[in-house]
Amino acid sequence: MQSNDSPMSPKRFDRKAAAVAEFTMKQYTKRISTWVILSVGLLAVSIIMLFYFDTMLREIEAVDNDYDSFDPDGDGYPSGQERLYGTDPYFSESHPGKIDPSILPDDPSKWINEDDIDWDALVVGSVGYDDDGDCRNAPIAPSAQDGNRDGIACNVRINENQFSGGYTIRGDGYVDEDPDDEIYAKEAIHRATILALGKFGFVFLIGIFLPLFMATGLIRDEMESGTMHFLIAKPIRRAEIFLYRLLGFLAITYPYVIVMSLLCAILFGFSGPSDSVFRLSDIGIWMVIAFATLLAILVYGMMFSMFGVLWKHGIILAIPVAAWELAMMFVSLWEPEASVLRFSVLGWATMIIDAGALMLWPDMEYMIEVGMWGGGMAPLQGAEQLMVFSSNPGLGLSNFSSFIVGSVVLLIQALAFWFVGSALFSSKEVA
Repeated sequence: MQSNDSPMSPKRFDRKAAAVAEFTMKQYTKRISTWVILSVGLLAVSIIMLFYFDTMLREIEAVDNDYDSFDPDGDGYPSGQERLYGTDPYFSESHPGKIDPSILPDDPSKWINEDDIDWDALVVGSVGYDDDGDCRNAPIAPSAQDGNRDGIACNVRINENQFSGGYTIRGDGYVDEDPDDEIYAKEAIHRATILALGKFGFVFLIGIFLPLFMATGLIRDEMESGTMHFLIAKPIRRAEIFLYRLLGFLAITYPYVIVMSLLCAILFGFSGPSDSVFRLSDIGIWMVIAFATLLAILVYGMMFSMFGVLWKHGIILAIPVAAWELAMMFVSLWEPEASVLRFSVLGWATMIIDAGALMLWPDMEYMIEVGMWGGGMAPLQGAEQLMVFSSNPGLGLSNFSSFIVGSVVLLIQALAFWFVGSALFSSKEVA
């Protein structure tokens, strides 16, 4: 019968792993460079958050998207008010005061943000109606009130575009034409900032640079300093040493990522647009961002540690990879379905974030379409930013399937780099 202290026993396995991982943690926590790298990551994320807080606290100027606060005929009555009462906004002798002298001209500001989007109706095939009545009462032919030709006067309909895979918005005149700019802009900027921070701040900045400066020397530094002799003298296989050193690195970086994600979730939760004190609906997206970042750190950690074993100047090999991943970040924003992204760790990690965002914010695509449509006028503020940072996963699969596929691919990549790195280390002569 095998004793509990045999070389292959779980107890001995755990003891070896804990010893090497603890040794690694003590090494790195005593280095000033480790704390400098962690502080730089915190500083970079904090700067992005400061820009976000400044935007959220700033008043968004309301824009008259449909110009119905204007008075083109100079009779004192805004054109929206004239359409509401069925008078001609381009003829000064036709205005509501002629119908009833007690009807006084509205303040023009009343006709800014007067016909907000029916957000509850934002599903495929749904309709939004003329909230302020200026379509139903406008002195135009009934056929003109059904510009989208769906048989319903004064409405907006969202249809799925079978050719592009997106959505099209077709609205009748004077319907949802002047959305509340501040409500839309703050929600759009809130989501766009979270996605930008998740992709650039977490997956790219933290996900690459922590392994670049910390994991590249996990094996190489010990080989150069001579302390590797003490590790390989123990009854531990080199493949295990390679793995346990990575575990020590992850024991430092993983709590850091989790704490940073939790901090961002709390700060964005309290400052984001919401009817309540705290915005609970965003907790899920921060969990997705943290998960994608942890997987990216795992893969990059294995890869860069392998580079360190391959060559004593392994960081020189790692820097071009970081440059390539930065290029792939921009490709993922503008061409999320590009095949070249499948050759990028960051491409798979950002795909996880995109898939998670579309699952947690199911109205994302509608919101982008509505914002770019802008009531038939110019795009609403925040719509273009949201369109850039929110992408389709690009695999032609459901969002959930894309999330699973991206996760599995990253895990397979991590295992592959561990296998190659372990093989290189096993064949390496330690001086």
